[in-house]
Amino acid sequence: MDKEQQILDIIRANPTISQLDLAKKVGVSSSVIASYLATLVKKGRIKRNAYGFSDRSTIICIGGANIDRKIYGKQKLLFGTSNPATLSESCGGVARNISENLSRLGFDVILLTGVGDDKEGQWLIEETKKQGIDVSQVWSLEGKRTGTYTALLEYDGEMVISFANMEIYEDITSGMIEKKWRHIASAFMVVLDTNLSPDCLAYIIERCRKEEIPLYINLVSFEKAKRLPSCLQGVEAILSNREEAEVLSNMKIETVEDYRSAALNIHAQGVKQVVITLGKDGIFYSGTEGNIHIPSIKTDVIDVTGAGDSFVAGFVFGILQKNTMIKACKLGLAAAHLTLQTKDSVSTELNKSKLYTLVGGE
Repeated sequence: MDKEQQILDIIRANPTISQLDLAKKVGVSSSVIASYLATLVKKGRIKRNAYGFSDRSTIICIGGANIDRKIYGKQKLLFGTSNPATLSESCGGVARNISENLSRLGFDVILLTGVGDDKEGQWLIEETKKQGIDVSQVWSLEGKRTGTYTALLEYDGEMVISFANMEIYEDITSGMIEKKWRHIASAFMVVLDTNLSPDCLAYIIERCRKEEIPLYINLVSFEKAKRLPSCLQGVEAILSNREEAEVLSNMKIETVEDYRSAALNIHAQGVKQVVITLGKDGIFYSGTEGNIHIPSIKTDVIDVTGAGDSFVAGFVFGILQKNTMIKACKLGLAAAHLTLQTKDSVSTELNKSKLYTLVGGE
């Protein structure tokens, strides 16, 4: 391993390490370490902040990680009677799924979430770690049950209804977040979902604003969109569906003009970029590159679960690859396209090459 990579690995594991301790671990003098650090800063690989070093390639995802259970009807579902069905179980949760998607796209990812001290929680951590995600900051909460998400789907993959048992996230406090802050501050970017309590969300948003940490928020659901504070100053982007955007903009969305008006209302709260997903109709983008509707890629849908999470990851990937916002949106749609074609919440086919092939090259 070369010295630069060794230094990056040590910083990633301990962002607050001193220059002297770093020199001891690498086995060189402080002056040599200073030279390496200056080179890494010049390359944009690291920066220094009040907490120590920041690994510029690391993304931290904060929010939900749970067990996904999917019940598939074998034929058109009929209410009020028994229906033949199959059941699958896998790792899930918005922040966890986004983490895996980003890891598959080549990024170093830290997941910050809470699981129960049960078999499901242990399995969730072990399986997530296998995907190359740093799970060292996950809380295992004593006496709590790991969150579950159960979706009922039609035989064609369209969701009928879902049930979320996410009470565990109410036990995560802003004080717990504060104790993890050095890890959050050491990341290049924060991706946040709205599974956490209103207090935690407000704390993270304000702290990221003050410390100029890029923050991207996925709204998760209609009800959980209500948890966000009224002031969203400093938020780089909000990613939502139509119903969630209606909550945040405090208006009904029915026409193309309504999308523009809703986006303006969200911008007025301090958000720089607004992306509203429209299912099979693509997305509506509003921000520094104007207002535009981008159609989706024609897809034979097998399962819609996880498509929104993969869109977020593809969008973030596009931004970090120095693409325009419009191309980032298209890369998000390409990632969602791949996920829609599998029963898995994260497509094993997802990679950088396939995304760029779908949108027409780098």
